[in-house]
Amino acid sequence: MKQTASREKPIAAEDRIFVAFELGWKDWKVGFGLGMGEKPWVVTIRSRNLVGLGEALGKARMRLGMAAGYRVFSCYEAGREGFWLHRQLTEMGIENVVVDSSSIEVNRRARRAKTDRLDARKLLGMLVRYWRGEKDVWSVVKVPTSEQEDGRHLQREIRTLTKEQTRLTNRIKGLLASQGVATRMGRRGLEEGLDAIRIWDGSPLPPGLRRRLEIEIARRDVVHRQLLDLESERDARMRKGQDRASEIARRLKTLRGIAEAGAETYAREFSWRGFKNRRQVGGLVGLTPTPYQSGDSFRERGISRAGNRHVRGVSIDLAWVWLRLQPQSELTRWFNQRFARGGPRLRKIGIVALARKLVIALWRYADFGEIPKGALLKSQA
Repeated sequence: MKQTASREKPIAAEDRIFVAFELGWKDWKVGFGLGMGEKPWVVTIRSRNLVGLGEALGKARMRLGMAAGYRVFSCYEAGREGFWLHRQLTEMGIENVVVDSSSIEVNRRARRAKTDRLDARKLLGMLVRYWRGEKDVWSVVKVPTSEQEDGRHLQREIRTLTKEQTRLTNRIKGLLASQGVATRMGRRGLEEGLDAIRIWDGSPLPPGLRRRLEIEIARRDVVHRQLLDLESERDARMRKGQDRASEIARRLKTLRGIAEAGAETYAREFSWRGFKNRRQVGGLVGLTPTPYQSGDSFRERGISRAGNRHVRGVSIDLAWVWLRLQPQSELTRWFNQRFARGGPRLRKIGIVALARKLVIALWRYADFGEIPKGALLKSQA
């Protein structure tokens, strides 16, 4: 008798082991099993101990009575460990899947038992169901190559430094405002020196406040210099890069309203995923609705926010810029007809809907060359 994971991949009952990892910082719980109805064997090994993992696999083979040449199917939840373990397991000949933790079904009781050992057993049971053909039992994460994963760090760090610079600027302005001083800060810092600033009664800055401001201003200058260096590196890579992500970034930049940050973020986060339809694009960004309907009760709970937060933040910014620089596009006209005349709350809802439509339009333009209807290229300006 044989069990079948799908029509394309028959899996014999006597030649496979299922392995589920519950990853912790100090220890890993590793569950082994042969299939549904079998009591799993769960062991504890030190985190990142690959030698111990190999020994556990050998013990599991002997304990479960497996002959040589068996196949191993494994899984673990996407999280802090990233994808290095997936690559290591693949090199060991193990067929591994990385699972989106938010897609795992849980018991809805108010109080339920929750331990790493129980979680490992739960993952093991779902892994068996997945390879028997229940592909909807969870969502599998598409794993990037090492080069694709490394290429994302530059733009992500730029976005982190931009937020840090804004935080420091607001802190400096807040400290001055506490003494009745309203001043402006440009990209280079304060428009006037600390010596020229006078507080509410016309006296110079108190020594404690001045010292703190000097530290905050010096910290902001460091962040600003780092930000300029990374932006120059990003722009050079975008101009000279020969990989697919660089080509897509250059293509996106030809649209009015798409600058370096938006083009680079989209290209590095999305170019390697191979979307099949617009629902996958919207789902990954997290701009999908979450309706709730039970009996006569129905309400909309907003967007899921379960996707890539880096692209989601940039997509909202791009949507506002798109309205200003692409006034004749079909997307802008759609927004103006449905949301522009409403209040602030309605426009906020509308900009999220526009961001989702815009991300899908950019995907079609980047992958298939379909220019958004009514949109202008920079060469047409």
